[in-house]
Amino acid sequence: MALIAQTFTGWHQHNAELQQDGAVAIGLLSYLGSGHFISATFENFESEFLQMALYVVLTVGLRQKGSAESKSLDEPEEVDREPVAGPDAPWPVRKGGLILKLYQYSLFIAFAILFLVSWGLHLYGSWTEHNEQNVLNGEAKDTVANYLTQANFWFETFQNWQSEFLSIASIVLLTIFLRQKGSPESKPVDAPHSQTGK
Repeated sequence: MALIAQTFTGWHQHNAELQQDGAVAIGLLSYLGSGHFISATFENFESEFLQMALYVVLTVGLRQKGSAESKSLDEPEEVDREPVAGPDAPWPVRKGGLILKLYQYSLFIAFAILFLVSWGLHLYGSWTEHNEQNVLNGEAKDTVANYLTQANFWFETFQNWQSEFLSIASIVLLTIFLRQKGSPESKPVDAPHSQTGK
């Protein structure tokens, strides 16, 4: 629903900007292939996949005393045990070897790939939109390499990344002192602040 709402509002905003520049408004299908839509969509996807990839990999080794999001500081965790090939185990566990090695890190690998694809599509959309604006202003188009040296793309990128870092830090630190009854992201309401994990 949010993506549909973004599509329609973005389409109207982009057409308003085109008309201000003396250009003709575009149809919805044309908008879906525009740099404006692609950049806005994948800029957001990119930061979310970065957040999840970092969250998955950082929670493997880092600990925060008292955080509901941290593994125990002292005791071994079930998620750290070596996989055992049984009849109900996923196929990669039963297969073993390289397939198992990849499967052991498949969650991070998937988020990393989704992040890189989203980053590439964000770059493509932002570059395309930049060149569309250059044409409207009577300026020459930039190459991707030249566009990467300009501040706009990196401004878009870093403003999203910093918000993801902030959200990770917030959930880790706020769960030390705050509770949400019934949430698997919270410690029990009566747990001491020093309790680590759920």
